[in-house]
Amino acid sequence: MTRGAAGTVLILLVSSMFLNYLDRGSLSVAAPVLARDLDIGPSRMGLLFSAFFWTYALCQIATGWVVDRAPVKWVYAGGFLLWSLATLATGFAGGFAALFACRLMLGLGESAAYPACSRILVRSVAEQHRGVANAWIDAATKMGPALSNLAGGLIVEQWGWRWLFFGAGALSLLWLPAWIALYRDPGGTSGAQPAQVSFGGILRRKEAWGMSLAMFALGYVWYFLLSWLPQYLVHSRGFTMKQVAGFGSLPLAMMAAATMVWAWLADRRVARGSANERRRFLILGLLLSAVLLPPAALAGDVWVSLALLIAAHVMLGMFAANVWAVTQTLAGPAAAGRWTGIQNAIGNMGGVVSPWVAGVAVEKTGSFTPAFLAAAVVATAGAVCLWRLVPEVAPVHFGRSAQADG
Repeated sequence: MTRGAAGTVLILLVSSMFLNYLDRGSLSVAAPVLARDLDIGPSRMGLLFSAFFWTYALCQIATGWVVDRAPVKWVYAGGFLLWSLATLATGFAGGFAALFACRLMLGLGESAAYPACSRILVRSVAEQHRGVANAWIDAATKMGPALSNLAGGLIVEQWGWRWLFFGAGALSLLWLPAWIALYRDPGGTSGAQPAQVSFGGILRRKEAWGMSLAMFALGYVWYFLLSWLPQYLVHSRGFTMKQVAGFGSLPLAMMAAATMVWAWLADRRVARGSANERRRFLILGLLLSAVLLPPAALAGDVWVSLALLIAAHVMLGMFAANVWAVTQTLAGPAAAGRWTGIQNAIGNMGGVVSPWVAGVAVEKTGSFTPAFLAAAVVATAGAVCLWRLVPEVAPVHFGRSAQADG
């Protein structure tokens, strides 16, 4: 693949992930108004946040298998179309059941995203450049919710929550013609197609479990913050929807910027040493975010709390900037799609658990503090799993017995 073609592919992937997270984050922004209009309490709102991850997480393994075997261009296009229509349909929902169905459909469509991106990048980007390439994609996953908070909060206040979903869904549909017209399969980095690795061959590796459990920790913390931050700022810190639109987007914007810096630093260290440098970034990112979350919840001053939340997001960016580069190095072209599907499925189970747990905790205690403390504990546990189960970042040798049957 030429440099220009690789750049075009990266732009397409980055813009797709921006829209991906813009769509999934819209419910969080609309929640304070939507919940009041449709009489949905905190525990049921937590279920709506979690519903997305039921299909998103469980379908990752299937989509990982599909993108390793079918033309990734059309797999991704189909998933994108489905999630765009799900976002549009949310604007027409009249109650909890319809919203729940839309969230399930949204998760199903978006489950194609990460396996497809990982499959494409591992076949077209060299290891020493993979950190920044993945970081651009990860930065887009933060800027999507940031725009949801910034513009979405204003849209909800001016025109109502339904127009946020109409606009987000329509914007997403504009991406599809560009993808179909411009994307070309890059092929393998060496020109040959490697033998595929079975799911069993991947699951027998401790490195796959270490990465997956660390990803669960990230998913738990990240999706708790993504789902509940607007309501936390409104109900616990007294923010108006206008203030949420402005200040609520700051942690996400700073995380996106930090992701690029962490990836650049990691790539430089990898170029001078080994891919194992990324492992330190992953462990530190989880541990430092765990240290910052409890005082963010306990701070008496609202601006101190916001500053600590921003710092926690920046530290999470250290992990997010490098996690997929590490996965792609470990898995290699033979297992990238399936490994990514397994890892993202387990990782996003954190998204199934944390929004619902937080909702129940808030409803029972009237406080967000227990939810913040639980997130810190999970982040610490994820760092320990990574330290023990992933001793080095180097290509895994699966052996002939791990090859897929077909």
